[in-house]
Amino acid sequence: MHVSALVSPLRILTATAALALGSLTAGAAENTFSATPQQSLEAKALVRLLEQVHYNRDAVKPTDYKNIIGDYMKALDGQRLFFLASDRVELDEKFPADSLYWNLTALGRLDPAFDVFKVYETRAGNRAQWVFDRLQKDFDLSTDESYLLDRKEAPWPADQAEADALWERRLKFELLQEVLNDKPIDEAKSVVRKRYERLVRTLADFESIDLIERFLGTITQMYDPHSTYFSADTFEDFSINMRLQLFGIGALLSLEDDLCVIKEIIPGGPADLGRQLKPNDKIIAVAQDGAEPVEIFGMKLRKIVEMIRGPKDTKVRLVIQPADAADSSVRREITITRDVVNLDSARAYGAVFQVPVSEGEPAVQTASSEATDSAAAKAEPRTRPIGVITLPAFYGPDLNAESKQNSASEDVAELIKRLKAQNIEGLVLDLRGNGGGLLSEAINLTGLFIKEGPVVQVRSYYGDVKVDSDEDPAVAYDGPLVVLTSRFSASASEIVAGALQNYGRAVIIGDTSTHGKGSVQTVIEMNRVLSNLLSDDAKAGATKLTIQKFYLPNGASTQLKGVVPDIVLPSVDEFLPIGESDLPHALAWDEIPSSLFDGSPYKPAILQPLVEASLERQQSLEEFSLLRKNIDRFRDQQAEKTVSLNLDKRQERKAADTAFREEMKEERKRLEDADAYAFEETLLAPPPAPRIKAEDDNDDSENALDAEEDEHFPKLDIPLRESLRVVVDMLETGTPVRQPAPAAEQVTKAL
Repeated sequence: MHVSALVSPLRILTATAALALGSLTAGAAENTFSATPQQSLEAKALVRLLEQVHYNRDAVKPTDYKNIIGDYMKALDGQRLFFLASDRVELDEKFPADSLYWNLTALGRLDPAFDVFKVYETRAGNRAQWVFDRLQKDFDLSTDESYLLDRKEAPWPADQAEADALWERRLKFELLQEVLNDKPIDEAKSVVRKRYERLVRTLADFESIDLIERFLGTITQMYDPHSTYFSADTFEDFSINMRLQLFGIGALLSLEDDLCVIKEIIPGGPADLGRQLKPNDKIIAVAQDGAEPVEIFGMKLRKIVEMIRGPKDTKVRLVIQPADAADSSVRREITITRDVVNLDSARAYGAVFQVPVSEGEPAVQTASSEATDSAAAKAEPRTRPIGVITLPAFYGPDLNAESKQNSASEDVAELIKRLKAQNIEGLVLDLRGNGGGLLSEAINLTGLFIKEGPVVQVRSYYGDVKVDSDEDPAVAYDGPLVVLTSRFSASASEIVAGALQNYGRAVIIGDTSTHGKGSVQTVIEMNRVLSNLLSDDAKAGATKLTIQKFYLPNGASTQLKGVVPDIVLPSVDEFLPIGESDLPHALAWDEIPSSLFDGSPYKPAILQPLVEASLERQQSLEEFSLLRKNIDRFRDQQAEKTVSLNLDKRQERKAADTAFREEMKEERKRLEDADAYAFEETLLAPPPAPRIKAEDDNDDSENALDAEEDEHFPKLDIPLRESLRVVVDMLETGTPVRQPAPAAEQVTKAL
């Protein structure tokens, strides 16, 4: 059995929900599907592995298979548009939990995957014809109707009449999307018709293995959101992406409902260097250089990937719907030049910032800080040199590589050496957006800031705990340290931030918590499990299963809750469903006994002056006022569950959004021009390539704080600025650089 440990949380290539807008003509419904003997063997082996290997194996019983049919229906029809409520009842009766479980585990029968899809085919085919007929008639876009934007939790229509009423609103919604993008109504109708014609052709291409993969993936998702099943072709793609050896844009994709979603931007790839895509952006259409865009609604993920991949140095154009766009009609067209993932560009980088002390003065000042004379008051503001190291991922050498490769911990150590040579007085380690990587690198990197001691505990299903420790007593940096995190900081990032917090070695700053992914996955190839039953040249699938959980030195899990910072900054991330807690069937938080380590978290009395000083700045500085305005508007818009189907109201809303965005950009530009944070970069690799823009590339991002700059460090990075100020607070108040363990623990350790 071949296994490989994975600690990066977001690299999920298979779709967990898909194709809510599919449609087939009646003739296409005659497609026949069946499972091969090998596919039946793999299905039986998968369930056996889930029941014997998965960390959460006890949470799923044979009786829980009653949920499979409904979950599979959601995977096909995520927005609850095609199936009727009666379909669920009939299919549940046809496949009761006990017979479904035993037919699958004993016989490897996959009939439900095909039979449920056939019902979907019929419903979608009839609905497609209904759409074509309805588009030939007029639409009244002046009514006061509304459309529910997210129907994932809505019930399926009760009957055909209710479905027709739903689709009447759905078509108005789709037409308005096009009209608001300056298309006449006839052209908008043509675009929508072509969309459903394309979906008809796409669904007609579905093969048995596509349905088997999705059905078996639905079963693995009952155990936790990071487990899945790969068909042979998907597993090949997964392996390619994990090796980062392909020509493309450097982004990992998933299908969610009917849309292709950016799940992760690979550090150092073209998408990362271009800085035009973000996680959760939706790809609406793809165009080759010089060709017209092709909408990809409902396409299979493999087909979408094939369209986006291409030879090195060729260009691909993407039409995207930004994740932070309040109005779903917002579109941006971007151009990306395909290339190999440039690992040099994914490396850590640093800078020394000159931070004004006047803005960094603590809320509670010492007597000496108050004793200033008039001459000093008129002098130029004093600055303190503070280092920043940004780490995009926990990368490390490939043991199979022929040449020496970079290591995250070695690169950070080198940057520390260079920054110390520039006489920094404090350091910020920026882990925002760092989705994880190699566990060994997380341990080694933590060791740069502490002496010997536990960094992470790993627990198996059986309860045995392995403590992974830093065994090198050398410390690369022993000065004031802040770790900057976000909801996108996950897995290995959470281990580092949590361990440094446990040791009282760093103050953690960021969103209300990190991502919350505290589990370990392994990839098991089916041809190893079934080696005695398959031929040597058989092309088999694989499964990715969760097998262990991570715990911090103090025994707290990073699962679900993540790492809670010492100082919380306002963030739009709080209103996006991007954390582990937003995923279905996520593993629970728990804790185990603490390991023995020489350290303890900062006590409230030490943190209080830092927290109060930060809160005071959050209330008084203009940049935080700008940030709150954006957050408040985004929060209010995200809270709106429905969208108006009245053209005049939508146009008024679009104009108001545009005016607000322009106002915020002007205010941001003013604050950028008043920039007092001079810095000098320290790079281990060549600077990033210039950002590529299409001729009509307008920044429609709802977040006015998204700077479009080619440098590593934007002119107005509010979380980073505040982190720098907190380091100055630590210096000014004499915050200790580490907290020793309580005496009782030290005695116990000594004994």
